[in-house]
Amino acid sequence: MARIFIILGSINLFLSVALGAFGAHGLEGKITDHLLEVYKTGVHYHMIHGLGLLGIGILGERGIAGMKQLKLAGWFMQAGIIFFAFSLYILALTGIGWLGAITPIGGVCFLISWALLAFAATKK
Repeated sequence: MARIFIILGSINLFLSVALGAFGAHGLEGKITDHLLEVYKTGVHYHMIHGLGLLGIGILGERGIAGMKQLKLAGWFMQAGIIFFAFSLYILALTGIGWLGAITPIGGVCFLISWALLAFAATKK
């Protein structure tokens, strides 16, 4: 279980750096300043939660938290990245406004993941 979150964290961190570089070098002047900020917000949250996945994996490897809650926290965090960050990327690149309605689902997933992580720390 722990290894998958270390792998997912590493992949997401790689993607956040690559997508951040693309945004900084490839999108400036091609989309509005507002949409560029939307894109940057996606990159920011993507990176933070990639680190969160890495942390969940490390905690799982060390066995210092409740494994069931830790595993759920990891999957909610991954879902949050998909719904939050990727909806913002697509919104910024396409301008499709209704995608903004998907973003809060990712935010709720992030909140649940952090709460589960805290709860996992009380176990063991």
